[in-house]
Amino acid sequence: MMHTPIQFKNLSLSFPHKICFEDFDAQLHYGEHIALMGRNGSGKSSLLNMLNGKIHPSEGALMIPDDVCMADVPQVIDDFSHLSGGQRFNHALSEALSKQPNLLLLDEPTNHLDSSNRKSLIRMLKVYEGTLLIASHDVDLLRSCVDIFWHIHEGQIHIFKGAYDDYMHEITMQRRSAEAELSALKRQKKDMHEALMKEQARAKASRTQGEKHIAQRKWPTITSGAKARRAEQTSGQKKQALQYKKEDLLNQLARLALSEIIVPTFSLQVDEMSDRTIISISHASVGYDQPILKDIFLSITGHMRLAITGDNGSGKSTLVKAILGDPSITKTGEWIVPNPSEIGYLDQHYSSLDPQKTVLETIQAQVDWTHAQIRKHLNTFLFRKNEEVSALVASLSGGEKARLALAQIAAKTPKILILDEVTNNIDLETRNHVIEVLRAYPGALIVISHDADFLKSIGISESFSIGGNGS
Repeated sequence: MMHTPIQFKNLSLSFPHKICFEDFDAQLHYGEHIALMGRNGSGKSSLLNMLNGKIHPSEGALMIPDDVCMADVPQVIDDFSHLSGGQRFNHALSEALSKQPNLLLLDEPTNHLDSSNRKSLIRMLKVYEGTLLIASHDVDLLRSCVDIFWHIHEGQIHIFKGAYDDYMHEITMQRRSAEAELSALKRQKKDMHEALMKEQARAKASRTQGEKHIAQRKWPTITSGAKARRAEQTSGQKKQALQYKKEDLLNQLARLALSEIIVPTFSLQVDEMSDRTIISISHASVGYDQPILKDIFLSITGHMRLAITGDNGSGKSTLVKAILGDPSITKTGEWIVPNPSEIGYLDQHYSSLDPQKTVLETIQAQVDWTHAQIRKHLNTFLFRKNEEVSALVASLSGGEKARLALAQIAAKTPKILILDEVTNNIDLETRNHVIEVLRAYPGALIVISHDADFLKSIGISESFSIGGNGS
């Protein structure tokens, strides 16, 4: 059943510590498939909760007609506590669809789904005839299922209509244009500064000549000095105009919401990593009281990039824990693995970080560097201000924790790095930062992920498939 358009009138949402968005005017028509975009904490989930009535707008009006039949699946599902995250979502989605809604709200639906369930969800959403409003950073889902983007940034919601790749291309082209104009402004400002310096030098020479003429009882020449003062005044006005223009361009760049680039320097380089075998597992099994995986044969060399694939509960994380030397895992067979100190581990909870340490102390604990060297390293990972490097890990956002965990890896580079579902719960900006660093990482990678686009982006070349019914 179709529904009458939903009206957003001067809608605003703010909290004591931040403004999510202000003065949003739009209509939501039947059959539109819309993605909510923006950094973590920008207000995407709050907008969904406004629609389902869990929170109210700070200002403005949200008018939902009586013919709207709404169903939503939140990011955190408390029901079905005995099930895995993926199973919880599938149950919650089935209950939502049983209402036959004409408006479906989804918050990060693919976070805990394995590849098979993820593909099934995308197929279903592609043909869903009702209105879809979805908060997601899943590139495959965004490419396949939506054609309108509401991007929340800097207190505004910007609307773009078109495919995901067109949306990203448009933002990239706008940014390049603004950056080119900003670069031209910098050159113009430099040229003006040099011209002003020359004019001031000529004015100084004029004054010196005038003082000499006065001393010799001749009439002083004041024309050059007056011209210099006029030139300086004109130059000052031009410089002020340039500064205003520069600030405007910087604001434009901020609104485009593309992340800054991280160009990491690792403590180990590619040529220091050999191609010898660093992990060799054969005739092996892993499990707890009973084996979950049997007949494991796995060999990893120094530059291999390997994805471990399998359904939810198949035993992927159990295998990783065994490689990491987790004492709770029972294992048999032949195992040759590096010392745990030579293995890096990065998961979606950033368990390598001590919440009671500051950003600076986190790196200090790893390396014997000077304060200046640590600050330079943190600067690379976009921790630049004094208050940023002195902040407690516990107070950091998810994106900041991800950047700090990556900074740890770069500061003391492990020979092999294990990633366990690192793209869950991160925004596109943080996702791009993770990809940038992992592309440059010189060692071997073992990756558990259902995000095919992410695996392709970081150059995964091999896969190890796991089957079974593990837990």
